[in-house]
Amino acid sequence: MLYSEENVRANIRNREGRRVFYLQSGDTLTPSARDWLQRERIDILPAQSARPEFHTLENGAVFAEKPEHYTHLRGNILVPKTHPIIAFRGAMDSLQAELLLAQQAAPEHLRKDIGEILTLARNILRWDVLEEPAQLDKLCGLTPAQLRSHSHFPQDHYGQPHFMPAYTDGPALLQLNRARCAARTAELAGALAFTDKNGVCLRGDLLQALNRMSSMLYILMIQLKAEK
Repeated sequence: MLYSEENVRANIRNREGRRVFYLQSGDTLTPSARDWLQRERIDILPAQSARPEFHTLENGAVFAEKPEHYTHLRGNILVPKTHPIIAFRGAMDSLQAELLLAQQAAPEHLRKDIGEILTLARNILRWDVLEEPAQLDKLCGLTPAQLRSHSHFPQDHYGQPHFMPAYTDGPALLQLNRARCAARTAELAGALAFTDKNGVCLRGDLLQALNRMSSMLYILMIQLKAEK
């Protein structure tokens, strides 16, 4: 397989607190992918070294083989598939599926913005798995303050007031609405996954990114409605 920079970014892993990329024998990297790994100081390791010799539960118990009803949380740490963070990651997978369909259904001039939102969704998953802080200054060219203003006062910015979607709005707008709902669902799953027993949110940065994402999706709905 030939790994592009996009493929490499999607397959970065965390090993003992550092980012690594596992390369299978016979696979190759494009020059841009190799340059990106070097700039980011990410080690390239042989794929066979990725398999842990043992699996550890959060309570410290050790398994030689992974039980079917468990999955990896990070590294070789296993948790039940019902774990809230695994449910959050499932919600993020569903969100990406909805965004792809929205991008397919959208008019050409909106596809770039939806693609940027899709990249953000993929980054949120990466920030969770690698325990990295979220990095989001602007989304589709809008600052957080602009996102709030455009989504709260669409009449001022687009000449289109708030509205309730109807079946007559067409597939592109309705698919954007599905993606917006999926972003809200993922945000709620994240709130459950990252709030500790004392009510403290441990990954407010991820929830904030999801909140801005749903605002941007609503803004795209407004733009599409205004054009019609």
